[in-house]
Amino acid sequence: MHRRTLLAAALAGAVVTPALTSGTARAADPGPSVTRTGTTTLDSQAVFFVSYDGLVNNNAFQKNGLLTYKGYQYAVWYTADRGAVVGRRVLGGSTWSTVKVGHTLKADDSHNVISMGVSKVDGRLHLNMDSHSDGFTYVKSVAGLMDNPAGLSWTASRFGAPQSTLDGVALTSQFTYPQFISTPDGKLQLSYRVAVSGNGRNALAEYDGTKWTNLGEWSASTGTYTSEHGSSTARNMYLHGIDYDRGGRLHSFFTWREQNGAVMCNGGGITNHDTGYVYSDDRGRTWRNNAGTVVGVTGGSDKVSVTDAGLVIDPLNPDHSLMNQESQFTDSAGRPHAIISYVPGRFGQCTTNYVADRTANGRAFHVRKNASGTWQKTEIPIPLNSSQRTKLILDKYDNAYAVFPFGRIAGASAASGYTDWKILFDGSGLNAFGEVVIDETRVAQDGVLSFMYQEKSSGTTPSALHVTDFRLPA
Repeated sequence: MHRRTLLAAALAGAVVTPALTSGTARAADPGPSVTRTGTTTLDSQAVFFVSYDGLVNNNAFQKNGLLTYKGYQYAVWYTADRGAVVGRRVLGGSTWSTVKVGHTLKADDSHNVISMGVSKVDGRLHLNMDSHSDGFTYVKSVAGLMDNPAGLSWTASRFGAPQSTLDGVALTSQFTYPQFISTPDGKLQLSYRVAVSGNGRNALAEYDGTKWTNLGEWSASTGTYTSEHGSSTARNMYLHGIDYDRGGRLHSFFTWREQNGAVMCNGGGITNHDTGYVYSDDRGRTWRNNAGTVVGVTGGSDKVSVTDAGLVIDPLNPDHSLMNQESQFTDSAGRPHAIISYVPGRFGQCTTNYVADRTANGRAFHVRKNASGTWQKTEIPIPLNSSQRTKLILDKYDNAYAVFPFGRIAGASAASGYTDWKILFDGSGLNAFGEVVIDETRVAQDGVLSFMYQEKSSGTTPSALHVTDFRLPA
């Protein structure tokens, strides 16, 4: 059995803590609000198929499927003919310019998303796409394209040919979950998983403006985890995100998924358990637990493992259909926040059908570190009505917004200590299928919550893909 910290135990008993506040809000700060300012259409006929209960164009773990940089917004998706497309528009504009980048989606698998990243050091846009425990496709733009969008035409000639490596760096033959992260010093990192679900490791690569370097793996799949039902000796760490705060610290919340279903009360559930947290102050080379103890070194023999002490900040056994790869964000003081979701114990201590039980009884929870350094957890009193993921952002006043499946938005104020969650937008009129893709980069740039969603369809009938915008408190 892995070890629990006193901090985790304290958190478990403090689900709602209205007396404590974030420490950043002032009386004059406005609370959360959203004002819908418009919706644009990226593609009236985007590819549609349901796989793993999701869509390839709208998986919430897609980082970044939508991003903003220097006054322009960028989006990536697959068209009805399965071609990979990248579009851009002037912020606030109604027209998207699109470019096909020379790749065709190879499988009906919703994992095979397209992710974008910007290397600020040379102004390139990078795309990684179409992988699920196999090979990936990589495309990058010419240098300077992102620095001078108004002066450079948006054409296919601005992008290089698709590659099966990162400019010759092969990484792994079992690649999944590309997530690009711009570093504080202008470089670009790529987070990814090596190997397969239930037996995989997290790894990092880095681009410095001239070349890619594989930094190596930093989480372990080995070690024994034991629940009240049985044991497992293999797993993988699923990240809720990986993000730098304003001070340069790299944060990551995560959950473990065990390979052996014997750890569950029922085979219809899912083997995810516990919410953990690690951080790095040296650009992802060394990983520390909440107490600051080194628990892993990227590329080294000591990796973050299920048996390491001090990782778990919210303990939960594998019997509650805990979601993996949900969401995280950092506030203006660099404190980490996350959204997690599962079926609370008041609905029973053993989920028997992962999708049905989450849809009927699943709830999301806001987990955060407060100003005193204590972890707090608040249930968001809104039924999921879905098996899928919820996304989190914070506005300039550190108010929190949870974007639920179907595009519903709830908010909570920093002034209340995030205890006043309420629905701000009910998703009406969107006809959204499920998960949405948030523009995590835009909020800080112009105070707009922007997300991409795809309309419901059936079978493999293409449907419209949109971006909708909401103005947040100024």
